[in-house]
Amino acid sequence: MLPISLIFTSGVASGVNSYAAVLVLGMLGRFGHIAAVPPVLERPSVLAAAAALYIGQFVVGKIPMLDSVWDVVHTALRPVVGGAVGVVMAQYAHANPAATIAAAALGGGSALASHVVKTGMRIGVNASPEPFSNIVASLLEDLGVAGLVSFAVLHPVAAAIVAAVMLAVGIALFALLGSRIRRGWRRRRDARLRRSTGGRIAGVLAP
Repeated sequence: MLPISLIFTSGVASGVNSYAAVLVLGMLGRFGHIAAVPPVLERPSVLAAAAALYIGQFVVGKIPMLDSVWDVVHTALRPVVGGAVGVVMAQYAHANPAATIAAAALGGGSALASHVVKTGMRIGVNASPEPFSNIVASLLEDLGVAGLVSFAVLHPVAAAIVAAVMLAVGIALFALLGSRIRRGWRRRRDARLRRSTGGRIAGVLAP
């Protein structure tokens, strides 16, 4: 039977941090002997690649502005990873081609939705003048992905409900705070413009 709940939750997690999601799934399968994890995700080559890319994500995710650039670059990659995980899980369940396509759509679609929410929230965090909120947000994302994926392989239906609620809340918050995020960005842009203009004027007036 197609593991719809696990595919959906893995997709949501992949939209936040695809490398962490794949790494946690693979490690749970390889070292935790979780039967729900497809063997292909347990391969040393897959684990090594996911770990290396996750380290890059971990570092970049703590740097204001650079994390938003990283998220934009991954707009296409995270849904692809979510869809690929869905395909692997469908094939592991011996699903027919139509079900495999549906699994790819479910994994990729849920990854895209959570990626959009995550990217929007990060833009809002970057509008904050202090840098620590960015670090805290990144750590919470990493821990959230690890916890959600671990919960999903043990209790897939409950985890899918949690993931759906989190996604809905994220979308609602993004819609609610959208205007505040835009105002924050405008204030930062105006402040940078004033500093730049002031510097040029001071340079002209300097003896």
